[in-house]
Amino acid sequence: MELYDKILEASEYLKNKLPSHATKAIILGTGLGSLADELTESTSIIYSDIPYFVKNTVDSHDGKLIFGKLNNCPVILLQGRFHYYEGYSMEEVTFPVRVLGQLGIKELIITNASGSLDPEIKTGDVVLVSDHISLFGINPLRGITDQRLGERFPDMTHTYDRTIIQELEKIGESSDINLRKGVYVYVEGPSLETPAEHKLLRLAGADVVGMSTVPEVIVARQCEIKVCVLSCVTNECLSDEGPKETSLEEVIAAANKAAPKLQQLISGLIGAS
Repeated sequence: MELYDKILEASEYLKNKLPSHATKAIILGTGLGSLADELTESTSIIYSDIPYFVKNTVDSHDGKLIFGKLNNCPVILLQGRFHYYEGYSMEEVTFPVRVLGQLGIKELIITNASGSLDPEIKTGDVVLVSDHISLFGINPLRGITDQRLGERFPDMTHTYDRTIIQELEKIGESSDINLRKGVYVYVEGPSLETPAEHKLLRLAGADVVGMSTVPEVIVARQCEIKVCVLSCVTNECLSDEGPKETSLEEVIAAANKAAPKLQQLISGLIGAS
């Protein structure tokens, strides 16, 4: 079966399950799933029930699509994502974004957990991603020639929507949240980077590093969905004290601690539009 036909089948399944239409969606990363508790009038569907959604294998990702209202605005929330390091193809990793596009989503807010490569960006900070670097892994558009899926060679100059970035900066200022801006670099994982790799990525111009998001952003761009990314810093890769070991448990704990700031920013953004 062709990818486009799979997208149609999955989107038709969801249209029959969801109570109404939404134009905004949110993808929640590691340790950031608690935003789902803020939704009202919610309907939840586990990923395994949706045609062609693969099984989520990361314990910190719940694996649910939730429809509800945030600040009285209809939204679709993906509570957990798929990663290339789980062994899935890029087509499988980005399939949910294509389905969102077919459902009529026009604006996508993506969150993730990341490590800081900038000594000025500390654990617990929220970084508003202004650009990204993707030098590793397979491009999710590789082999895509079906024009029904979008432009084969989408321009990435203005990937991160400036209007949304400006609105989030205003919300951060009014909420007294020290919202940083920076460049996110994508690595495959699942092993964390070596100290030498951290130095290299910093020299390349990256401010934070993580193992997700960029494939989804590229596909969203092809689907002509406006994108913004909020990255929650969970560890410091290049500190003055030298390299530090990091565990998944520490990453999740740091993400949970910073989650209220992220929720305030996202809620404010949804309410402002």
